[in-house]
Amino acid sequence: MGATLADKIWRHHIVASADDGPDLVYIDMQLIHEVNTPVAFSNLRDAGRTARRPELTLATIDHQNPTDDDRRRPRGAAGALQIERMKENCADFGIELYAPGDDRRGIAHVIAPELGLAQPGMTLVCCDSHTSTNGAFGVLAFGIGTSQVEHVLATQTLWMQKMRNMRVVVDGTLAPGVSAKDLILEVISRIGTAGGQGHVIEYQGEAIRALSMEGRMTICNMTIEAGARAGLVAPDQTTIDYLRGRPNVPTGAAFDDEVAYWKTFYSDADAVFDKEIRIDASGISPRVSWGTTPAQIVAVDGVVPDPEDFVDDAERAAAERALAYMDLTPGTPMTDIEIDTVFIGSCTNGRIEDLRAAAAVFAGRRVAEGVDVVLVPGSEQVRQAAIDEGLDAVFESAGVSLRHSGCSLCVGLNEDKYAPRRRTASTNNRNFEGRQGPGIKTHLVSPAVAAACAVTGRLASPALLED
Repeated sequence: MGATLADKIWRHHIVASADDGPDLVYIDMQLIHEVNTPVAFSNLRDAGRTARRPELTLATIDHQNPTDDDRRRPRGAAGALQIERMKENCADFGIELYAPGDDRRGIAHVIAPELGLAQPGMTLVCCDSHTSTNGAFGVLAFGIGTSQVEHVLATQTLWMQKMRNMRVVVDGTLAPGVSAKDLILEVISRIGTAGGQGHVIEYQGEAIRALSMEGRMTICNMTIEAGARAGLVAPDQTTIDYLRGRPNVPTGAAFDDEVAYWKTFYSDADAVFDKEIRIDASGISPRVSWGTTPAQIVAVDGVVPDPEDFVDDAERAAAERALAYMDLTPGTPMTDIEIDTVFIGSCTNGRIEDLRAAAAVFAGRRVAEGVDVVLVPGSEQVRQAAIDEGLDAVFESAGVSLRHSGCSLCVGLNEDKYAPRRRTASTNNRNFEGRQGPGIKTHLVSPAVAAACAVTGRLASPALLED
């Protein structure tokens, strides 16, 4: 019987196996940031341990840093302290750190692919659930907790139970104007926020192969919102072309050898998956969330659903609670819903392709009066690329400032905060109650839809601007 892509990577990394099932798995690369690591370093100090392979860990500051000025200290004492502790810890343990002011700094899940650190067949971990972003490269990448961060630092391994396999096949072709964000929102709406629990989801099919690496990263990033541990796309020529010439990727004959190795990572034709679903891409249109989970979505040109239409009692109760929090009435056209803030950025949609999509909508238009737009690239390299391409001028003409990189308004940890109870169109990955601040009503959308919302002051797709 054939093996899945995830199983092949797992087998390549087993160091030892316990009688009761868990495997000791070698970790090729660890990413860390300032929020979830202080205790891990403190425990290492207390135990008198060092980092076993410090060169296989990369640190970045992305959650607490201000985005209006990349060299300014956070105004909040907690954020400033976390950043200082990160600097001290990395210096003490010999770990490379990209701190504010470094032109390589950015969100961990954005800079790892930029730097060529995510390569097919690897295992990669980070103290953040959206580490799955790197699965777009055929990397078994997943989030871990603080105690596991400590274990990887000390041993470069992890004891783990092998994950189950799920396959999502997306047939056909996405229509013009439909993005990877729309596709993954549709997937989550089909399988639910727990549909992938305990699984690695591998994405296959014509529509997946047609996506850019940026699009594939968006898909794998939000796999976590379906309850899965990781997302995967097998490497192909698109992957190879993206990695060619990047830092940390071999060159010349060594690159050719790596490519030959990368090509061994795919699911065999007779591989058996524990769960499978198939989706027709041609039926997907721009999507927007109406509730408080990424599974509660409709088409942008749809209407707010009626809880009474849900057959399942739990789903009906969840819909009722969501509509109460979101202050929405069943049957309301989504395009009638006014917004007062827009966030474009995050590890889901903060790459250069996302900024280009937003700029294409903003070109020749202005942000509607009364709407605040926060535009945050996923890395300093993305920011510079936007400037080099003249996108910053497009944004400025529309009334939008291009900030420095960071997690920003994806999560209300830093000083990029909304005033309470505002309604936002956001390109991040989560719309839970209070995720972006007290009482914030979050509508998850793609970058192009977010820009259209900013221009119209209501939920809208770019197609509506042409009417």
